[in-house]
Amino acid sequence: MQRILSTYLFVARKLTPEILTQISAAGFHGLEIFATRSHFDYATQSEVRNMFMALVDNRLKLHSLHAPTSRDLDINREGSSPLSITEVERVRRIEAMDELKRVLDVAQDLPFARLIVHMGGSRESADPRKRDAAFSSLEHLSLHAHHAGVTICVENTTSEMGDPAYLRAFVDETRLTAVRFNFDIGHAHLADGPEDERVAKCFEPFRELVVSAHIHDNHGEKDEHLPPYDGSIDWPAACTLLNTAPGGTGLPLTLEIKEKTGPDSSSLADQLTAAAKSLDRLEEQWNEE
Repeated sequence: MQRILSTYLFVARKLTPEILTQISAAGFHGLEIFATRSHFDYATQSEVRNMFMALVDNRLKLHSLHAPTSRDLDINREGSSPLSITEVERVRRIEAMDELKRVLDVAQDLPFARLIVHMGGSRESADPRKRDAAFSSLEHLSLHAHHAGVTICVENTTSEMGDPAYLRAFVDETRLTAVRFNFDIGHAHLADGPEDERVAKCFEPFRELVVSAHIHDNHGEKDEHLPPYDGSIDWPAACTLLNTAPGGTGLPLTLEIKEKTGPDSSSLADQLTAAAKSLDRLEEQWNEE
């Protein structure tokens, strides 16, 4: 199993070579960088090249970038205005596409395989106008991604437009043959229905086209982004399920957990160590499957 960590854990901080050193020391081999300018200024070529060197120095491979979800145009503060490919207003949709093209252009100096994209926000309703906007955006971005050598992967979320059955029907009906899926098991665990059936129900529409997965846990009520085994997901069953994907045991699994804050929180180094231990347990289960 590939040991990949999402920098979502550090998204409130600037991603520095020192943090990369901590990630490497904790036993991770690869990264998914969350593309927020205050975290990683993907639009500045010198920073992209410096990140390339820092990854090489720490023997880390960049597997994917997570597309920005807000208009974070000031690197000194995180923006709060949503950035979405489902924007009905043409000017705002073009602005969103231009921003995602800047992220894809990172591949010129810092190669990566996948761009993880959300189809709207966490509460996006299944509006036909938004569906048409998403098709227009993804059709355009897929061409740009092809030239960059990157696969666009749409992720399931807790919204109507992020529902796996909706997403699969959308891709099939629009014939966006270059688009693939990133299966987020934590989001699947929050879907409607009996708790022990949610993950399997969400995975089924994705099965043939899933090329990566986000791994995190919760208690079935809110998106906690906990390490595996800290919530209520049935991980033995999840490993069996994920192994039925076309990539089988080679399916890239990215650990996407949230930083613990507050008076009882531990240091980032300790949180990384705990995350690595949870991944050790998952890897053991994964290898058994």
